[in-house]
Amino acid sequence: MAYQALYRVWRPKNFEDVVGQVHITRTLQNAIMQDKFTHAYLFSGPRGTGKTSAAKIFAKAVNCQNGPSLEPCGHCGACIGIQDGSIPDVVEIDAASNNGVEQIRDIRDKVKYAPSAAKYKVYIIDEVHMLSIGAFNALLKTLEEPPKHVIFVLATTEPHKIPLTIISRCQRFDFKRISQSAMVDRMKKIIEVEEIAVTDKALEAVALSAEGGMRDALSLLDQAISYSEDQVEIEDVLAVTGSVSQAKLAKVVSTMNTNEVKETLLEIDGMIQEGKDPGRFVFDLIYYLRDILLYQTAPSLENVLERAIVDDAFKELAEKLDAEWIQMAIKELNQCQQEIKWTNSPKVFIEVAVLKICNQGTGAKADVASMPAVEQLNDKIQKLEQQLTNIQNQPSQGAQTEKQQPAPKRSAPTNRNSFKVPYDRIRHVLNDASKAAIQKVRAQWPTFMDALKKQSAPAHATIQNSKPSAASEDIIIIAFRYEIHCSLALEHKQTIELMLAETIGQNITFIPIPEAEWTSLREEYVRKQKQQDEGVDEPDTSSSQEEEDPVVDAARKLVGDDLLEIHD
Repeated sequence: MAYQALYRVWRPKNFEDVVGQVHITRTLQNAIMQDKFTHAYLFSGPRGTGKTSAAKIFAKAVNCQNGPSLEPCGHCGACIGIQDGSIPDVVEIDAASNNGVEQIRDIRDKVKYAPSAAKYKVYIIDEVHMLSIGAFNALLKTLEEPPKHVIFVLATTEPHKIPLTIISRCQRFDFKRISQSAMVDRMKKIIEVEEIAVTDKALEAVALSAEGGMRDALSLLDQAISYSEDQVEIEDVLAVTGSVSQAKLAKVVSTMNTNEVKETLLEIDGMIQEGKDPGRFVFDLIYYLRDILLYQTAPSLENVLERAIVDDAFKELAEKLDAEWIQMAIKELNQCQQEIKWTNSPKVFIEVAVLKICNQGTGAKADVASMPAVEQLNDKIQKLEQQLTNIQNQPSQGAQTEKQQPAPKRSAPTNRNSFKVPYDRIRHVLNDASKAAIQKVRAQWPTFMDALKKQSAPAHATIQNSKPSAASEDIIIIAFRYEIHCSLALEHKQTIELMLAETIGQNITFIPIPEAEWTSLREEYVRKQKQQDEGVDEPDTSSSQEEEDPVVDAARKLVGDDLLEIHD
């Protein structure tokens, strides 16, 4: 008899042999025992996880002549006939090659006939997502109202390609990837029966490379057996799969972390010279780093590691590496993995990725802090903060200077009031001022202040304690809390007016005035307006004297206009 591959010889024949899918096999067994199985099932999941095998076992279980039982007996005529494919009532169809409307219509025409050699007709449609839209539509009516003696089992690796109208008429079972430990246990039973010598590390390497598929694991084991001599060693598995040993992965990671560029590149060059697949190497390296990161976070996650076996070297490396460095390395290797898909020189991209990882390794954080651009920015921030502090301290410094250098009482107001209020100009603005103009300015004032702060911090500091009090079409009167800020604001006049123009949308100038002077001037202007409205003229000499003599202005503040009499 010709040699048969291991995955064909050891294909599951009962539910117990379906590895890692207890949540599905138990449900199907209970449904059979309670006679509550339905007319249509959808088995979805990765390749090699037992979908079609489970469908065939289910077909044997529902038709078993010694049933119902948890497992098909395997000895009755129905079980033997279904297993060897001699019973026509159980039909296995490959939808990849039979995906047309005609094939499905043929099924639809035949389902109405009763089974000839079994209790139920079972149609197993593999890779059902390959059916055409017309074929799905032809299948839809049959799934909706099937005869009582018909069961459909649809198997697929891509359930998202199946119309929802089909899925909604099936009981769906999702097969999951088989864990490494479950695959290793299954392979140990097989090699024990087959009397093949395989080391535990070789079995673990096979399970790692199989990526959760039992069929792939048995195929790789079959290859390794053919490649080896008397006993299958881990080196045989690595040679067959093109994978890299965990020891070499650990060495590459360690040398990259310590910035040993030469050692890392020589190690990679040696692996590629040995014929290792560059893409597979990057793939294994990414998952090895991922396993280290998971183990660092929670050592109890040992059972969910994908590429690593937890030994002393692995634990030592996990304690040594920084989590941020691992994340950075994974990102670089992932970018490299994308690039080598479209190149004939994968080695070059791997070397570039290694250089990037090494350059961003130890000491990278210190380099960031010493970058010239960052230093310049820090210096600029410090200078701006110093200027702002000086501006805020100027009023108190001026007051201290005046106390240290007292002047005669009569000249004190003149020296203190270094800013001369332009009364005539302000009165002219008040004559032309309007409520609409000042409302427009006040509406844009917060925006103007934010823009000025970004443009010039010193200018913003001088105008911070102020508010727009009156405005004409092209002039704004700004009242300041402190007199000295009026002078300081004029030093930044060009910057402030430029920002005002950009914010308000027209060329505009400003006149500063201390709040105290603004209050008295506004009261005077309002009083004059009332008197003019009532037909009473006020002597002009008083106003001119008030403007010219600061002593009169100070007296008005103290006693008010009603008690004030002015004599030459």
